[in-house]
Amino acid sequence: MAASAVQLCARALVKLGARPISSFDDDTVESQVCSTLYPGLRDALLSAHPWSFATGQARLARLQARPLADFAFAHQLPANFLRALSVGSGPRGRGAEYRIAERRLHCDLESPVLTYVFRPAESEFPAFFDQTLVARLAAEFCLPLTESTSRAEALTKFAESELIRAKQIDAQQDAPPRIEDFALTEVRHR
Repeated sequence: MAASAVQLCARALVKLGARPISSFDDDTVESQVCSTLYPGLRDALLSAHPWSFATGQARLARLQARPLADFAFAHQLPANFLRALSVGSGPRGRGAEYRIAERRLHCDLESPVLTYVFRPAESEFPAFFDQTLVARLAAEFCLPLTESTSRAEALTKFAESELIRAKQIDAQQDAPPRIEDFALTEVRHR
């Protein structure tokens, strides 16, 4: 597993055949490309799937300002928030209606529980995600560094296959979801 963003970028550059960087502040084209593209690519890949290592729950603090319409309360999102998965209350972290607007969660619950995708530290990324991120970085760094569209396309296809593999591995870390609150199963048990 990687210890830092710089190490992930360095691995992607090596995979690409470029010289690795030792810092985002290096005075090189590689460093500039990495520092410019890395944060957005990392967040996009984290947001693309409800990764088990990047999924959390939080009880949200209610804000004084209320939404203008549709919902009764506005709540502060966590600082490391990337994507909402569900909202609920009490022991259920799902089932409530909500909307994300202006970096706030709007809903009718006074104290909602948010299940969400967050941005963990790079040192917390599991090996399967590291590999996927490095492949994606190499594909995205390819065009600005090599100007080879055919190589960029090949690296993009490889990155897509790594993403599929990583999702499969991640899916094995949880029990399959059950069907709940379904009218046909309720009738069957009467």
